[in-house]
Amino acid sequence: MKKHLFKNEQSFEIDESSLESRMDFIKDSMGNTEDLFMLPISYRDRKGTIFYLSTIADSEKIQEGILFPLIKYQDFDLNDIPFTAENNSRVTLKEAVNALLQGKSIFIVDCWDDIFSFNTAKDLSRSPIEPDNEKTVRGSHLGYVENLTTNIGYIRRGIGSRHLHIRYFQNGKYTNTLTAMVYIDRIANPNLVEKLVNRFQTITTDMAFSPGYLEELIEDSPLSPFPHILYTERPDRTIAHLMEGRIALLTEGSSDAIILPVSFFSFFQSPDDYNSRIITGSVFRLLRVVSFFLALLLPGLYIAIIGFHFEIIPSDILVVVKNSVDNIPYPPLIEAMIMAFTIELIREAGIRLPTPIGQTIGIVGGLIIGDAIISAGLVSNIMVIVVAMTTISSFTIASYELSNTVRILTFPIMVLAASFGFVGIIFSLMFIIGHLCKLESLGTPYFSPVAPFDVQGMKDAIVRFPIWLLKFRPRDLLVKNRRRLYRPRRWEENEE
Repeated sequence: MKKHLFKNEQSFEIDESSLESRMDFIKDSMGNTEDLFMLPISYRDRKGTIFYLSTIADSEKIQEGILFPLIKYQDFDLNDIPFTAENNSRVTLKEAVNALLQGKSIFIVDCWDDIFSFNTAKDLSRSPIEPDNEKTVRGSHLGYVENLTTNIGYIRRGIGSRHLHIRYFQNGKYTNTLTAMVYIDRIANPNLVEKLVNRFQTITTDMAFSPGYLEELIEDSPLSPFPHILYTERPDRTIAHLMEGRIALLTEGSSDAIILPVSFFSFFQSPDDYNSRIITGSVFRLLRVVSFFLALLLPGLYIAIIGFHFEIIPSDILVVVKNSVDNIPYPPLIEAMIMAFTIELIREAGIRLPTPIGQTIGIVGGLIIGDAIISAGLVSNIMVIVVAMTTISSFTIASYELSNTVRILTFPIMVLAASFGFVGIIFSLMFIIGHLCKLESLGTPYFSPVAPFDVQGMKDAIVRFPIWLLKFRPRDLLVKNRRRLYRPRRWEENEE
């Protein structure tokens, strides 16, 4: 039977029972690429061919899982041969071409309508290690790898429930990147799930091979400096957010999972908060929140005090400050800009260079350049202290994306502080808070539980309450089942 395929791109008229016709179709579809191997083999006196891409298919799996059973069981019906490789005989010719691109092997026999597809993809993933960006003292030290199936397996192992649902999407006209959407059906809000599915189905792009591409295509306000999506490389952190009713997205070839919807306070939470005692976890989370405001406002406060409000400096320190800034040829704003720009250069160089050289750059920048710029009289000692405290504070923020936001917002705040003093800082804070109240993450309030205010949600926002008091999931997610704990610490009733 003759049939037309791929009418939208190029029309091929083929005989679906002819081996030569189907071979020509596959070669034309693959563009005659040189890593397409065609292994001829006979079965019951009929000619057959095994197709595979040598760059992503495992030759040992092909030999042991396909060739040996075909040779050994020549008398068996093809559907009854015990292939050791996972196979599927119900694929169309167009599906067979897509299967080749996933590392699978295709077996076609002359005058047979069935096309066999075997899973012979190479294992290109690395062994799991603890993520460098999310170190923890206690708890799991397992991190994601670049294999989607392995990453979903980590989540399955942590959530042994039949209500854990996985939905797959392919994005990118040329990359055909496989993305998995993971959520718990009995907890997650079905409206949020469908909203995310609709956004995925409207994506039309040539490539989408990393979560960063997907983030820009599905987030609510891509021009906002604040991140709307939480990145994580830790399965335990993903599992915790899934149990809250959120949705996780994992992409083939990436070791990052993205969590949404999230709130502003989600970026201050760390697994160590829940693996430590109550007071310890709360104090260190509060320290991160304070560090956020220090990194955001400290340079602006210094500029405003030196330029407008020096009278608030205690008299004992006033002489020290005056002697430090008297001989500086630049105003405080230019002085702060020079130091902030220098710190950003050192930080970026340390990230891009190999690790041993990156550490050397940090030492050279922190000691030699810092001492030289002070000795030259270009920057005051106090400004160096202020910028150093700002940089250290930005490092304590648990999210790299939110840390980048602080680095960006520091510059306009310094300009407003140099122009209007404390009034400029207050105005910038009002603008930031108003912007946070307006933002949404997948249609849910971004600044929850502060706006709208939720008493239950505040128990796990700025500080962490005891686990037995965290009985309800966040209100803003509108989950199916809000209750998390039913009768915690029930043993106290028995001991009484």
